[in-house]
Amino acid sequence: MALNCGIIGLTNTGKTTIFNCISNTKAEIGGFATKTNIGMCEVRDERLKLIDNISHSKRIVPATVEIVDLPGLTKGGEGVGNKLLAEVQTVDALIHVLRCFDDENVPHSEGSVDPVRDMELVDLELQVRDLDLVTRKLQRVEKLMKNGEKDNKKAFEVLTVYKEALENMQNARDAKVSDEDKKYIQDIQLLTAKPIMYVCNVDDASATTGNKYSEAVKAALKEGDEMLVIAGKLESEIAELDDEDKAMFMEDAGLTEPGVNKLVRYAYSTLKLQSFFTTGTDETRAWTIHIGDTAPVAAGVIHSDLQRGFIRAEVMSTDDFLKYGSEAAVKEAGKFRVEGKNYVVQDGDILNIRFNV
Repeated sequence: MALNCGIIGLTNTGKTTIFNCISNTKAEIGGFATKTNIGMCEVRDERLKLIDNISHSKRIVPATVEIVDLPGLTKGGEGVGNKLLAEVQTVDALIHVLRCFDDENVPHSEGSVDPVRDMELVDLELQVRDLDLVTRKLQRVEKLMKNGEKDNKKAFEVLTVYKEALENMQNARDAKVSDEDKKYIQDIQLLTAKPIMYVCNVDDASATTGNKYSEAVKAALKEGDEMLVIAGKLESEIAELDDEDKAMFMEDAGLTEPGVNKLVRYAYSTLKLQSFFTTGTDETRAWTIHIGDTAPVAAGVIHSDLQRGFIRAEVMSTDDFLKYGSEAAVKEAGKFRVEGKNYVVQDGDILNIRFNV
């Protein structure tokens, strides 16, 4: 699906190092980057392998998420400025990388390491952009109010709430607006309304425990904010190893899995995505859909013909497939279902689509 997460942050925070760990694209590290890097990353899902242990497919295809590594932001919009902020607008969720390590060989754009200050600086840059977008839409809506349409009056009221929040240096996602009323800002793609996760990029020794910088970030975040501690340099070394060496290296570092795996899973969940599976002798594959999507929509992700000619979906859960060991055994147990066009696909469903075009 054409959904993505954008990695943002000040320059020299380790954004591109982390991008290289999780992406199939390897970008140049260092210097003042002005180029956007785009790559795909796999969503690790243990269920795929377990399903294939039964199906013995010729290949396994995991779900993917697009990751966009955006150039480093700077105080006051210097450098890439408005062009960069416009690129941030196009992503669906944000991963904000904060520098939480000391390294005299890597200068900090603000002269010292202070991730809480950096977080506030980036927030401010995004808020200024959002305030401009809201103000301009308010002006357009105010003119339309003259025609007396009730919806324009409501739009004006909602936009005013956002404007006041941004003027008070709050993010749009924190504005007191109902989910229903958020439709009035969908067209302007506010930067600070996007789901966000904070990644504290720490030194190797702090990979499992965090450090004083990550603790400061944790204390500064609001309830419900997501934060993950990752040692970017260490992760880049892990990413270069084969599976056997990876396991030994991670054990020595006290890690149960690469931290970037957790980051990719967050990217997937924060976009409100889930996986369903198809399996057979040729392929066991994870497909990506939104939570709440119906069976015909899921069919369309596989191929547009399947959605257009959708008749029914044959459904079994991954848990049942693994428990009983085959599709035939699932049927015998009465756990195999036939669902129609209104069926809402659940995470982990194994589908077989019947269609006629």
